[in-house]
Amino acid sequence: WNFVGVPDLTTIGKRTVFVEWLDYPDGALNPQFVAELRAAGVKEDDEVLFLCRSGHRSMGAAEAATAAGYGQAYNILDGFEGPLDAEGHRGGAGWRAALLPWQQA
Repeated sequence: WNFVGVPDLTTIGKRTVFVEWLDYPDGALNPQFVAELRAAGVKEDDEVLFLCRSGHRSMGAAEAATAAGYGQAYNILDGFEGPLDAEGHRGGAGWRAALLPWQQA
């Protein structure tokens, strides 16, 4: 999110919580993922939307949250910037391409 931006949820009275599912830069699983969700105030009965750059890592995060008892954990398809296109560029799909509110991190 430091490089691509983040959703701006202020108009709907929600907030963005930053918890890594996979640690940067080595890609190792964050063993404290669920504990960090809870520490951020995310409750098991909350509706939780997971988002990463392409929608791939956030799928694992949503699955892990579901396994931990979060009954309304969802992945945002295509993530923030979407998959790579034929030229190897992102940005043709995802949150930002859908013109949803966002801000630079």
